[in-house]
Amino acid sequence: MKLTNPLMATAALLMVPGCTAAMDQGDAPASEGEAQGPKPRVVVTTDPELDDLNSLIRYLLYLPDVETEAIVYASSQYHWRGDGEGTQWFMPYGEYRRFGLELCPCTSWRWAEGEQFIDDAIDAYAESYPNLVVHDAEYPAPQDVRALVKWGNVSFDGDLSSDTEGSDAIRALLLDDDPAPLHLHVFGGGNTIARALLSIQEDYRGTDEWPEIYTKVARKAIIRASGDQDFTIGAYIEKFWPDIEIRDAVDPVPLSYNAYARVSLEDAVYYGPEWTRENITSQGPLGALYRTWGDGRQMVPGDRTDYFGETGKTADELRAEGFTVWAPVQPQGTFISEGDTPTYLNLIANGLRGYQQGGLGGWGGFFPLPAVREEYISNTDFAALLQESPERLKTHPFAAAAQNDFAARLRWSVTSDYADANHHPVLAPGQPFDRSVTPGETVSLDVAVSDPDGDPVEVDWWQWEDAGTYLGPVTLATDGTAATVTIPEDAAPGETIHVIAEASDDRELELTTYGHFVLRVAQEPGTDRRPLR
Repeated sequence: MKLTNPLMATAALLMVPGCTAAMDQGDAPASEGEAQGPKPRVVVTTDPELDDLNSLIRYLLYLPDVETEAIVYASSQYHWRGDGEGTQWFMPYGEYRRFGLELCPCTSWRWAEGEQFIDDAIDAYAESYPNLVVHDAEYPAPQDVRALVKWGNVSFDGDLSSDTEGSDAIRALLLDDDPAPLHLHVFGGGNTIARALLSIQEDYRGTDEWPEIYTKVARKAIIRASGDQDFTIGAYIEKFWPDIEIRDAVDPVPLSYNAYARVSLEDAVYYGPEWTRENITSQGPLGALYRTWGDGRQMVPGDRTDYFGETGKTADELRAEGFTVWAPVQPQGTFISEGDTPTYLNLIANGLRGYQQGGLGGWGGFFPLPAVREEYISNTDFAALLQESPERLKTHPFAAAAQNDFAARLRWSVTSDYADANHHPVLAPGQPFDRSVTPGETVSLDVAVSDPDGDPVEVDWWQWEDAGTYLGPVTLATDGTAATVTIPEDAAPGETIHVIAEASDDRELELTTYGHFVLRVAQEPGTDRRPLR
């Protein structure tokens, strides 16, 4: 369909004849949990925002942990290419109409001529591959990664008007016979994923196959979004595919814009210019591609919202030059953002099991948030608490480990000898990670640890209170690789207590592997078991 006016993107959401309400989909059941395969199946959709590039660079270093099915160029309200035919475009919510800007209708928005940032990142991966594969044989060959790159719906933000190779690839994955969950990561806008779903809906709605197709797709798709950057998730996906699981997270590793302002002094080192230069930007082709403050680069020539590459100028001086300054200026070399990285951190094979059924939690947080925690967060004035007690800007439990892990993998990319780099400790539990317990019981836990480099390994035990549904601390006694937990007498049936065994090696960039124990208070006789949380 030819786009003729800016409202066509919204109208496209409702193009399916008779598609007026999600209730008409039949009595398809909601997702009953993940049939986890050996590795999580992943699709990444991303626009060319600088933090998307940074997130993609980190993602490429974790390719051995996932089964990547496609990496798709996407648009958003922040970046769209235009249709090449001079069509003037704007949407009322667009970035181009914020901060006092009235810069559109226009024919494109913050999309560089010949933009190919995904291909650039894969070029850097290809240069690094001979070293990376020395440290992990599961790194895929560069040509196999290149074959995954697709162009999605990039003409305009929110555009669902036609199928693309990206939406076709996602559609095929959703309809294939692999029952494993398909994790659809939305770094930019959700419209390419929405177009795939709309195409399925157009073809099957009203047919005898529709209830089965709807159930299959709704059970398989898990959308991991970094916000609704073109509103297609809320306007289309949530409305017409309400049983698709859309995961958000409470972020235990701050990586968004202005993250350095939200961390403790202890964690701030991992965002500062010295650490970033030493461990990221100086580490080979992938590190050199990574965006930091004052790096002299700009996403698009003349981009008035990207002043991050500028150095030696105050915010007022930048405004005088025409920039829209929306984040405080930082020293040269400082971390800027990886705002989309938390969407995939739970898929990393670090032992936290964050991708498994029930959302156990990991470096990317946990989903769904336990209801008791959600109520607490919704009804608490955290700004007032911070004013009363600044030390509440506490150390995030996984920030150091996640940053060190990223840095260690970048070292792999420039190190040709296995013995010259650090590798992860190995942890094995002495009993099942998931245990049924009773109030007042003392539970014994233990792990066995080793290290491929022969390094000493220290095991720390701690209760992850934020992930559990039992509110409050428990008595936890530890002795090296063993621990005992006393289950509180007031623990109610179905409540969970999460205990982490954290094994770290003794190296400059220490690496950490976890054991994630979930102790679930036994149900009263005759009650239904709730999903593990």
